[in-house]
Amino acid sequence: MPREYFIEGLDAEVERAVRAAVAQCRALGAEIVEISLPHSRYAVAVYYIVATAEASANLARFDGVRYGLRVDGDDPIDQYGRARAAGFGQEVKRRIILGTYVLSSGYHDAYYLRAQKVRTLIRRDFDAAFQQCDAILSPVAPTAAYKFGEKLADPLQMYLGDMFTIPVNLAGICALSVPCGFTGEKLPVGLHIVGPALREDVILRVGHAYEQATDWHRQKPALKGDQEKA
Repeated sequence: MPREYFIEGLDAEVERAVRAAVAQCRALGAEIVEISLPHSRYAVAVYYIVATAEASANLARFDGVRYGLRVDGDDPIDQYGRARAAGFGQEVKRRIILGTYVLSSGYHDAYYLRAQKVRTLIRRDFDAAFQQCDAILSPVAPTAAYKFGEKLADPLQMYLGDMFTIPVNLAGICALSVPCGFTGEKLPVGLHIVGPALREDVILRVGHAYEQATDWHRQKPALKGDQEKA
């Protein structure tokens, strides 16, 4: 269990559900040890530099001529602008703008290159952790699942909701999410099972053993339509 993940800001109901899941794993025979992932605190910032830079570079080809939605314009530049305005949603546009900024002259080394260096430190943290354990257990997110449409007006809060899963993506290792409980409002909570690179067999065995001992994966929260009918 990473000590940095069970800190202030973690929803109390989420923490209770995850700790109960860890206790269940201990009852099944797992030895629980505390580990440290000190550079994970930088993962959200690193991810939204690296990912937006990749989005900016990869989506540059969608110009309405070679790729993407074609929208006619008065000239090639106007057509290019109209095609990208109509073909991308708000989140995609936001990421392209951020990525273009961090890759621009004068900022590449200060942001993108530094983010890649921190990414290496995050990977090394996981390598060191897996010298002490076979798998890592943590919450999937600091809160339970969002209600429908709840965070659309606050993208920063949605980004912070990825703080426990993003380090896995940056490190290039594998992970699995399994249901482990509900909040008082019947919003689902997930248990994050993380394993070393190319060891999906480990996390699948852990997840299977946990699901065989619990029935959270068989329970479903009431959907919005069902609540309105009730």
